[in-house]
Amino acid sequence: MTIRTAAPALAAALLFGASTPLAKALTGSIPPLLLAGLLYLGSGLGLGILLALRRSMSGAATSPLTVPRQETPWLLGAILAGGVAGPALLMTGLASTSAASASLLLNVEGVFTALIAWVVFRENASRHIVLGMLAIVAGGLLLSWQPGSLRLSAGALLIVGACLCWAIDNNLTRKVSSNDAMLIACIKGLVAGVCNTGLALAGGDHLPALPALGAAMIIGFLGYGVSLALFVIALRLLGTARTGAYFSVAPLFGVVIAFGMWPQAPQPAFYVAALLMALGVWLHLREHHEHEHSHEATEHSHAHRHDAHHQHEHAFDWDGKEPHRHLHRHEPLVHKHPHYPDTHHRHSH
Repeated sequence: MTIRTAAPALAAALLFGASTPLAKALTGSIPPLLLAGLLYLGSGLGLGILLALRRSMSGAATSPLTVPRQETPWLLGAILAGGVAGPALLMTGLASTSAASASLLLNVEGVFTALIAWVVFRENASRHIVLGMLAIVAGGLLLSWQPGSLRLSAGALLIVGACLCWAIDNNLTRKVSSNDAMLIACIKGLVAGVCNTGLALAGGDHLPALPALGAAMIIGFLGYGVSLALFVIALRLLGTARTGAYFSVAPLFGVVIAFGMWPQAPQPAFYVAALLMALGVWLHLREHHEHEHSHEATEHSHAHRHDAHHQHEHAFDWDGKEPHRHLHRHEPLVHKHPHYPDTHHRHSH
C-alpha cells in the first residue's frame, strides 16, 4: 500500500480530529445535541454549495447527481444508524458518563467497524492489517485512559451502542461508496443535521448567537463534511476495515491540535500512544496482497481512469479527460496484481 492510497483516510482523520478540540470550545455556548445538529447541518449545507458550484462550472456535461435506486436502502440505513441513532445514544450516554470514560469508549468504534467488515461482509484481513488495527486501537485506548475512569454504567453502554451504530454506518456507506463522495456526504449531513437540530429545538434548546452559529457550521463543513467525503473515497479505495483503522488515528490529531490551542506538556503516555499508532499505520502501509483473482461481469457508474480494469469504448464523444464518470460495463476478467478490497476487489478468498 502507498501513502497516496492511504492519504484520503488519513486526511479524513486529520480533519475530524481537528474538529473535536474546535467544537469543544463551543460547548459552553451551545448545548451538546444542538451542537451535533449544527455540525451536521454545516457539513450538508457546505457540501451542497460546493456541489452547486461544481455543477455550474461543469455545464451540461455533468452527470446527474443521483444514487441508484437499488443502493438507497444502504444509504438510508447508514444515515439512520450513524447520523440519527449514533449521536442520540452518545448525547444520552454523556449525560451520565465522564468525558474521560467517553473518550476511552469511543475507541470501540474502530474495533466494531473492522469486526463487522471481516465477519459480516467477509472483507479480507491479512496479518499486517490485524496487527496494525490492534496497535492503532491500543494507542487510542492509551491516549484517552485515565486510571479509574472506566465504569460499566448504563451511560457507558449507551456510548458503546453509539459506537456500534457508527460501525454499522461505516460498513453500509461502503455499499454506496462508488457514487459521488461529495453527494453521499452532503445527503448524510443534511438528514442527520435536520434530525438532530430538530430534536434539540423540540427539547427546548435555542439557536446560539450568530458568531457561535457560524463557527459551528464552518467546523462542521470541514470536520464532518469534507472529512466524510474523503472517508467515502477511502472506503472506495481501501475497504471498510482499513479505512476504519486509519480513521482511528483521529484522536491523536485532535490531541496534538488541542496542545496547540491550550499549551501543556504532554504526558509520557501520549508519546507511547503516538508510537503505537504510527506502528499501526506503518504495518498497514507494508501490506502486500497479491493473488490470481476473477472479476465477474458487472455494470456500474463511478469516477474512473482507463486502467487495467477499465478497458471499454464510449457511446458518446469523450474529450479524453480523466478521471471521468459514466455508466460502463466490466467484462469477466481473471488476472493477478497487488490489490486491496476496493470497489473492484470485493471477492472471497
